[in-house]
Amino acid sequence: MRIAVLALQGAFIEHEQMLQELGVETFEVRQLSDWQQPKDGLVIPGGESTTQTKLLHDLGLYEPIRQAILDGLPVFGTCAGLILLAKQEDGHPREGLGTMDIDVCRNAYGRQLGSFHAVAPVAGIGEEVPMTFIRAPYINKVLSPSSQVLSVVDGHIVAVRQDHQLATAFHPELTTDYHLHQYFIEQICQTPS
Repeated sequence: MRIAVLALQGAFIEHEQMLQELGVETFEVRQLSDWQQPKDGLVIPGGESTTQTKLLHDLGLYEPIRQAILDGLPVFGTCAGLILLAKQEDGHPREGLGTMDIDVCRNAYGRQLGSFHAVAPVAGIGEEVPMTFIRAPYINKVLSPSSQVLSVVDGHIVAVRQDHQLATAFHPELTTDYHLHQYFIEQICQTPS
């Protein structure tokens, strides 16, 4: 298995390290030629969603990545990655990739000082999972029955799955817990579309 990691900005190295610990080969996507390599899935890390969207357009990566996801490429977005995948922000269409039927609230927990840790169950994993929230969004609501809520913290949706797409408002790569990356590899990348 070979997973592409979008490496334009954000905590991409931590995702690579976690996947490699699970025995998964990774490669970084920084330009269109990187994207054209064979891959079994994509990770979109946290960072700054507006900057990532601009870079995706500037580098000619936006359309090929969006189309690949629409065509069934498994994708795992964390924090800013979740925002990029969302179709709506606070009830309005947003500029990102827009492949998931979810409505997000950006920077929902405030500035950097609003960062916090939580532990909560995640459906499909069956265990309490440690979660690191940094200037995190949350999901206001799912927009279709195909979007499945996986986890809720303090009344807010923080993890969802829609077919071959997984998204979290938190940073699992900033903990030592491998459950979400393992779930992505075993339940999403290895499930036929």
